[in-house]
Amino acid sequence: MELAATNATNATREAFGDVLERHRGIVLKIAGSYAADPDDRADLAQDIAAQLWRAWPSYAPDRPVTTWMYRIALNVAISHLRGRTLRDRHHVPLDEEAHAGALHEASPGGDHEASQHLRMLQRVIAALPPLDRALMLLYLDERSQREIADVLGISESNVSTKLSRLRQRIRDEF
Repeated sequence: MELAATNATNATREAFGDVLERHRGIVLKIAGSYAADPDDRADLAQDIAAQLWRAWPSYAPDRPVTTWMYRIALNVAISHLRGRTLRDRHHVPLDEEAHAGALHEASPGGDHEASQHLRMLQRVIAALPPLDRALMLLYLDERSQREIADVLGISESNVSTKLSRLRQRIRDEF
């Protein structure tokens, strides 16, 4: 009996590990969008992975795994952000030089204009309220309006309206 339970547990861990590895970009993208400091990003990514593991038994295989992962990851990230906001009542500006260096490394060929636009877009997204930031991240990840609605728990028409307003706001910023 114990051997069967151990095998089932190992199979569960393996299945979860495969899913997490295959879609780790979701965890990293959300952590990177909700935490500026590298240590905070790593902590948030770990918190997201831990929450995904805790929720794994309730995952319904008939639903898209990415929708399930986004929903959990965004909930953890937004909770993290709210908790951090309560702890850090003061805004500490981002080290622009370090951030610019990281962007320069991330953009092949070192296209200065593209790096500038990317920094501007990241600033605009970082300044958005948590729900709007999640909406924009899902949109930029080319998720359908139906999937965005499922992840965020809002209607498709609400997604459409919010996206339209967010795109206009970003156009106005540029």
